[in-house]
Parts: sequence; C-alpha cells; structure tokens
Amino acid sequence: MKIAPSILSADFSQLKKAIIEISEIGVDYVHLDIMDGHFVPNITFGPGVVKSLRPYTTLPFDVHLMIANPDMFIREFVEAGADIITVHVEACPHLHRTLQLIKSFGKKCGVVLNPHTSIESVKNILSLCDFVLVMSVNPGFGGQTFIDLSLDKIKELKKLRDTFSYNYLIEVDGGINQITSKLCKEAGADILVAGSYIFNSEDKLQRVKALK
Repeated sequence: MKIAPSILSADFSQLKKAIIEISEIGVDYVHLDIMDGHFVPNITFGPGVVKSLRPYTTLPFDVHLMIANPDMFIREFVEAGADIITVHVEACPHLHRTLQLIKSFGKKCGVVLNPHTSIESVKNILSLCDFVLVMSVNPGFGGQTFIDLSLDKIKELKKLRDTFSYNYLIEVDGGINQITSKLCKEAGADILVAGSYIFNSEDKLQRVKALK
C-alpha cells in the first residue's frame, strides 16, 4: 500500500517542516489539495506555494485540483513542480481533452470521483488515466468521516482494470485511518491519502506503518 499524506491537515505556518518530516518516514507521495472557494467551499493555496515547497523533497507531488476551469491552471502547476494532476469530472466539460493536456506536459493524469459521481461517467476515458481518485468524503474539508459506499466503487474500478488491462492506480481520499485503510486495501485500493490521521499524531511514522 502506498501512502500520500495530505498537507491540507498540516500546520500551514510550518509547511516546509511538514514536507521534510513526511519525506523521512517512508511515504510515497505528497498530496496537495488545491481549492478555490468556487468548486468547493474552501480556499487553500495555489501554484506559488507548490513551487516554494518543491525544493524540499524528491517525493512526487500529487496535485488534486478542486477548482473550476482547471485547464486554465494546469501549465502553472506543471511549472510549479506537479508530477501528477487529478481533476474532477464535474469541473471539466471536455474531460478527455483535459487529460490529454496534462499528458502533453509529460505528467501523469487522473480523474476524481466524488461520492455522488458514477463510474459510468468516466468509463470512456479510463484508458487515459494513470490514477483514479475515489473521494470517500465530500471534497472541501479535512477530518470528515469515511463514506462506506466508496468501497463498492473501489471494487468496481479494480474489476474494470483487471477486465480491460487498464494501468491506473486506485487512490482513496477521505476518512482514512487504521480501520478504513484495511477495508480499502481489501477492496483493491493502491494508494491512501491521509491527512488528519497522520498530521494530528506525534508519532507520524507509526501512523504510516499502521496504514500500510
């Protein structure tokens, strides 16, 4: 199981320290939640902050765009240091084109499924995806409770991947802890995004080990 700590739950006045700390405890990605106050009811940070953090780790930056009109900002996040960019179905009227745009910069792309978003809505673009991110909470805030119905989506995505030999990794974001991580792993998840569970602990290494 690969782990992607979400710095949404870190102390924003100590982001450099947080990035360095998680880089030393055996995680696999840094998950950066970008929110604009329009697509989701919260505002976090933009490409400037991503760029400022990039020198402090060699871990891949997993940039999750919870923003309206993501196509307008993809180049900026690429130039800021994103390695993976995931976008929401509802934010992209031409989703296929958006994924192609991300790939045109040599970056990995992914699609995000909100709790209400059906897999049917992305079946035609799964062959393009390097990642499919299943939101197991409603996007916009950290510290929410895991939505159990997300497990059915994970299982279906794994079945589709096995059936059609797709290459995407299944990522799960929201309400991840030592209990829900096991359920996600059993359902077929490959990557867990964890925020509060890791950053609210004094022993982050033990928390990461518990998720794996």
